[in-house]
Amino acid sequence: MWESMLKYQDLMWQSIGETFVMVGISILAALLVGLPLGTLLYFCRKGQLYENRSLSLTLNSIVNVVRSFPFLLLVVALIPVTRFLVGTAIGTLASTVPLSVVAIAYYARLVEQSLLEVPKGTIEAALSMGASKVELIFKFLYVEARSGLVLGLTASTISFISFSTVMGVVGGGGVGDFAIRYGYQRFETEVMAYAIVVMIALVQLIQFTGSTAARLLDKR
Repeated sequence: MWESMLKYQDLMWQSIGETFVMVGISILAALLVGLPLGTLLYFCRKGQLYENRSLSLTLNSIVNVVRSFPFLLLVVALIPVTRFLVGTAIGTLASTVPLSVVAIAYYARLVEQSLLEVPKGTIEAALSMGASKVELIFKFLYVEARSGLVLGLTASTISFISFSTVMGVVGGGGVGDFAIRYGYQRFETEVMAYAIVVMIALVQLIQFTGSTAARLLDKR
């Protein structure tokens, strides 16, 4: 394995960079779109402050369809959208489109679940103090649910890394694609083992960081 590491170190660093680009943009999409979407799902639920059955049914249906769609088929189905948005359906940047779509739906559901764990008394107390909608969300809900939100983002990030391993089908690259091209297809078991070790290390680092941050943010 040591010889393989020396032989393919440049390609491996390139693959790690491609994985970081794909996962990084997906995380950004999850935070910028998935977080507000999950909050909206929470508020529109039956019995919640801004209950809206029609909107809740529509949003839940979209999220459920995206989450249940086989990812590889979703990548293919979104090729026209990807080409429209980034000008091409091939490459690392193009791979971020389907990954971002999944990231938004995946994290939105986790956000909704985290917010549901916030005691209703917190909302009642915020409203009794005259909190606006923005203050209710940012100063009360997100603060109370911050530990769960971080854990949800951690779990989502690890899932995004897993999804990124199949993006070689559209030339996305990444560590997973490196393992298949230079390990599996060339029958070099040690190269595949090298890539697997790198993936495990990345996942462990992310999990440790996320769990530590969540523990520090937990007010309980």
